[in-house]
This record gives sequence, structure tokens and C-alpha cells, in this order.
Amino acid sequence: MTAAGKPIYLDYLATTPVAEEVAQAMFSCLTYEGDFGNPASRTHSLGWQAEHRVELARGQVADLVGADAREIIFTSGATESNNLALKGVFERLGFVGHCVTSAIEHKAVLDPVNLLQKRGVGVSFVPANKEGVVGVDAIERHLRADTKLVSIMYVNNELGTINPIPEIAELCRSHGITLHVDAAQAAGKLAIDLQALPVDLLSISAHKFYGPKGVGALFVRRGCSVAPVAQIHGGGHERGFRSGTLATHQIVGMGVAAELSSQRMEDDQARFHILGRQLLDGLLAIDGATLNGSMAQRLPQAVNVSFSGVGGEALIAALTDLAVSSGSACNSAVMKPSHVLLGIGANRSRADSAIRFSLGRQTTEEEVSHAVGVVARAVALLRGKSLD
Repeated sequence: MTAAGKPIYLDYLATTPVAEEVAQAMFSCLTYEGDFGNPASRTHSLGWQAEHRVELARGQVADLVGADAREIIFTSGATESNNLALKGVFERLGFVGHCVTSAIEHKAVLDPVNLLQKRGVGVSFVPANKEGVVGVDAIERHLRADTKLVSIMYVNNELGTINPIPEIAELCRSHGITLHVDAAQAAGKLAIDLQALPVDLLSISAHKFYGPKGVGALFVRRGCSVAPVAQIHGGGHERGFRSGTLATHQIVGMGVAAELSSQRMEDDQARFHILGRQLLDGLLAIDGATLNGSMAQRLPQAVNVSFSGVGGEALIAALTDLAVSSGSACNSAVMKPSHVLLGIGANRSRADSAIRFSLGRQTTEEEVSHAVGVVARAVALLRGKSLD
């Protein structure tokens, strides 16, 4: 437990706490004394000021991913962004053609793709390799003459593995295929420059990089050959891509979080390399521990480990001092093995015993050391052994 009596938080891939600077900026848009106006109210100064704050944030988010501010469409988060990209593109195409995605995508991609499949779109699910990486060659083997869209995540949300998006982007561009990237776990952690990276559509979510929940964005490249059709109607906001009164306070919070991430990314990642190695070495020193995913091609702050002979749910229940997860937070209520673990060839037992640990700005060396000890003792206890 922390000094405040809270469990040690090691689930930063699920969500991050809002940064203090972000909370302060958000509060300044909530009360009567602040910029509370409707950004669409252009007949008075309160609306203009709110619009100014929104556009400032749009620029901050654009800078985080190397985009033009006019290419940023605000949404409620990466789930909505993914739905807008996938459903919107194929609605534009009349629900014909072929889509390529991977078997280990987040459900916010797999569920819309399954829906598209029911509406007549051809879908190919590319398997990942045993390292949890979706290779360029594997994608190329699944391309067809009628392939219209490829949708591949930048960073896997359960394993932290990094896909070769620059190479995948070049492949798609060479075939004239639209590329969508779910970058929810990449934005704010990896340097992304969409001026150089030929990605057409890219989804991000603020709460993954110390911004508020309930706000995200979809990058839509100017001149995109197949621009998505709006999925939410009612006023034509956001250049007609997404209607609805803009949540000024959330958008402003996302902008500040994006700017902080741009400023801190290099230092944050350098620190995570040290802490991540400490965590990984400590966990793998436990008898029967196996790393899930690539040792090298992954975020340093993400570690997914299986412990043989121990059920993941039982282990989490025993880790009362730690806040960790057995996979995606969006699937935590579903009692079945991770499709991601099964998708990289793990057997049922290994998938059932997998635990995801992820580090953040507040994590300390002392917390990592304590967490490793807690896990080691819990694993031994569940195996009916003693560390004494």
C-alpha cells in the first residue's frame, strides 16, 4: 500500500491520473468566472473565448502527433474514433470491398469490423507472431485486389508490443490502400510524426496520457482518398465529421496533456527504461514466470507475465497491495482467456495466468521493488509453497 492507504497503481495502460496542470486548465472552463461558453456560440465574446481555447487545444494535440490542426477531429475517445474511421470509411464505399486487420486488436476495432463483416464487407484477420507483433509480410499476404482499408494498432494494449507502423504505412501507400492506426497506447509514449508517416486515419484517447476520460481525437489526413462518413449527426460540428456541442473543459484538458507529453516524452521514456527493466528482471526471476510478447519490440513501461500453476484471477485477488490487471480494462468483466494471448499462440493455462503490469509518471523504484516482492510471495502462497 502507498502512504495514503491506496494500492500501488501499476495499471497505467488502463488509464492514467489527470495531471495537475490538466485539472487546473479544465477547471478554468467550468465555472461562471471561467471560459464556460459554447464554442459554437459565435455571437458573443464568451463563445469566441471558448472557441479559442478549443482551437488552442486542437493545435496542441496536432503537435503531439505531427499533424495539421485542421486534421484533428475531437471525439469522446479512441473507441469512438475507431468506430468513425472503420464504419465511416465503409459507409462511404457502400459497404463493399475488403478490410484487413489483426487478430489481436482492441475490441474497439474488432467489434466494428465484425459488424462490417455482417453488412457484407470482406474481412481478413492477420495473425500476430509469437512475439505479439503483426508483421508487414503477414499483412501483405492478406491483401486483395479489392482491399480498401487496413486497420492495425500501433501498440498492443495488453502486451505493450509495438507494430512496425512505418513499414506497414509504406506498404499501404504503395498499394493505394487507406491505413487506419489505433494509436491509443502509442500517443504520448512514442514519437509520432504524421507529416512523415503516411497514415490516413489515426485514433487517440486523452486518458492514456494524463488527460481526462471521455475525450479523444481522430486524425483525418487532408485529401484522404476515402474520408469517413459521420456516424453522429446533429449540427455538423467538427467539419461535419462529428456533431455535438464540444466539451470545452475536456478538450482543453486533452490539449494541455498533449503538450505536457510532448515536453516530457523523452525524459519519461528514459525513466521507464530503467524502471521497466527493474520490474521485468524481478518478475522473471520468479520460478515459472514467462514474458508474453517481444522482449525488445515493446514499450518499456509495459510488462505482461504468466505464472505457471497459478490462475490470473486468483493471483490478482491475492495482490491486494497492487492495482494490476489480467488484460484489457474493457474486457475485465468477461471471464474468458485473453484473445490477445491466445492469438500469439499461448495455451489456455498460460493465457489464464497472465498479469499485465504498467508503469507511469508516479511510479517509484521503491514501489517496483515492493511489487515484485508481493507478487513473488503471492505466487508461492498459491502454489502451496513458502519463500522462508
